[in-house]
Amino acid sequence: MGKKGIIKKAMEVGKIGFSKDGGAINWFPGHMAAATRAIRSRLKLSDLVIEVRDARIPFSSANQDLQPQLSAKRRVIALNKKDLANSNVLNKWVRYFDSCKQDCLPISAHSRSSVRKLLDLVEFKLKEVISREPTLLVMVVGVPNVGKSALINSIHQIASTRFPLQEKMKRATVGPLPGVTQDIAGYKIAHQPSIYVLDTPGVLVPNIPNIEIGLKLALAGSVKDSVVGEDRIVQYLLTVLNTRGTPLHWKHLANPIEETTQISEDKPDYNPKDLRPKMKKLPDASDLLYVKVVRDLVAEVRHALYVTVSEFGGNIEDENDMECLVEHQFEVLQKVLRIPQKSSEARLMVSKKFLTLFRSGKLGSFVLDDVPES
Repeated sequence: MGKKGIIKKAMEVGKIGFSKDGGAINWFPGHMAAATRAIRSRLKLSDLVIEVRDARIPFSSANQDLQPQLSAKRRVIALNKKDLANSNVLNKWVRYFDSCKQDCLPISAHSRSSVRKLLDLVEFKLKEVISREPTLLVMVVGVPNVGKSALINSIHQIASTRFPLQEKMKRATVGPLPGVTQDIAGYKIAHQPSIYVLDTPGVLVPNIPNIEIGLKLALAGSVKDSVVGEDRIVQYLLTVLNTRGTPLHWKHLANPIEETTQISEDKPDYNPKDLRPKMKKLPDASDLLYVKVVRDLVAEVRHALYVTVSEFGGNIEDENDMECLVEHQFEVLQKVLRIPQKSSEARLMVSKKFLTLFRSGKLGSFVLDDVPES
């Protein structure tokens, strides 16, 4: 099969037999059941809902069980982690939501200017309510690990400069693992009118019948890796990349990503105190060496995957051929990532390192959900 055939999306990835290695994905700890009931009851009292979704999976990161209630409220969908998503595809998703008459805004929860745009939209949506209600309630909901608590903390920081607060603000707990927030906590962010923001724990549906959606959630970190298995997640990721022909686009990428973190597109915030001269710590040799090692590693991984796909002689649409390609890529990645071949946990180590590169954005920016046809 030629390269053009590989680049062309010829199949639906979900049809590949991932089910035989674990079946449907379910992760519904006890606190999620209680939290779901509490969220449903508080939604009735809320004036507006900020539904946070992962910008890489704008559809899959929606809690389908809550959609009937959420769609009936004033709602803003915040597509968080936009710096990890392909901007061209993300813009198509925004246009899709616009066509559905649904307010949607890509954000980065750690960027104040990005969160300010979200707050401006929230205030605009609440304008008709502010005139007649002394107290307003905004709920922040979403599946685990989409950045709800990080968003809450950014809102707090902004509120401290925009509104007179009556008491010291609290900060939400932020963590890289799903399930950090296990209680519904309220935070007062403004006075006259009083505006409260509720940070809720991330909750999934009790059962995720669609295997591909479950794997996308796992890939984005919304389901604990141990529930699905890092090996299975990486098999899915490699299959997606191969089906889309992504590695073929890495042929001419002689230079990997040159920064350890992606620069935000938003304008920076300025504080008068920041204008004072400061002694800047120059990077030492170890810092520069680390950056070079990461850049070289990313380049080697990209090149290795490009070679495996470009030299692939099988049929990309055939399940068995795809499995053979993925198995070969595991072997190649083990060498590139310098993992001892005799290690009993070699495959697990390959999976963890490759997932880290993907989730940190080192391999590039992706949107895994296809935009629905109009």
